[in-house]
Amino acid sequence: MSTAGPASARATRRTAGRPALSRAALVVPAVAAVGLVVLPLLGLLLRTDWADLGRHLSAPVVWPAIRLSLLTTVVTVLACFVLGTPLAWLLARADGRLATWLRAVMTVPVVLPPVVGGVALLMAYGRRGLVGRPVLEAFGVSLPFTPSAVVLAQVFVSLPFYVLAVEGAMRAVDARYDAVAATLGASPLRTFTRVALPLAAPGVVSGAALAWARALGEFGATITFAGNFAGRTQTAPLAVYVALQSDPQAALALSIAMLAVSVLVLGLLRGRWMR
Repeated sequence: MSTAGPASARATRRTAGRPALSRAALVVPAVAAVGLVVLPLLGLLLRTDWADLGRHLSAPVVWPAIRLSLLTTVVTVLACFVLGTPLAWLLARADGRLATWLRAVMTVPVVLPPVVGGVALLMAYGRRGLVGRPVLEAFGVSLPFTPSAVVLAQVFVSLPFYVLAVEGAMRAVDARYDAVAATLGASPLRTFTRVALPLAAPGVVSGAALAWARALGEFGATITFAGNFAGRTQTAPLAVYVALQSDPQAALALSIAMLAVSVLVLGLLRGRWMR
């Protein structure tokens, strides 16, 4: 009895200490992850000259770049919705090797270096590209280094994020709803618009948010395919890059403006849809 008592007490102490160690094993990397994201944002906020923020934001290149970014990203999200939603639904309902390869191809821009994406866009839509040359010869329209090229570059890098998010939401919609709608005489298009799309609406909005955020921060493909012309193809990230070399405080002010817009939009979407 005398030896069993101390042994039992030691075992109890060891057992009691395990939850604390297990919790620490989860909390420490979680705190490190938060720090990796928060510390750069904190540095941005602390190094900004808040007293002259308005003056820096009134620089001639700032608002045209922000306006172009907002306009092109909205058009990009609309293009992703129109083109990507049907594709996501088809991928969610398709099986087999073809669907697997198509899904793999659609995710390539996610891992492709943005500059390589810009080069690929030039090879496809440039003046001598696979599509660009016939279009130029037939209609006299050149896509590179135009606002349309900005949208095309943003769609190229953003569409995979949208499709992946929406496909996941579409897969969560029970396929039996499609069968029931078909037995009631609904066409595939009507089933898609009246059944699948409303049920997957939160996932569609989440995908749109991801696509918008990716398009807003796009740099490499844009500068390679659309160029960096102030007031024409210079988006906010490109303006930050240029300002950082000549006026760091202006770059910080523009970064703060982009941060505020991003937090506002994503915060509103998070509160309304992304729960």
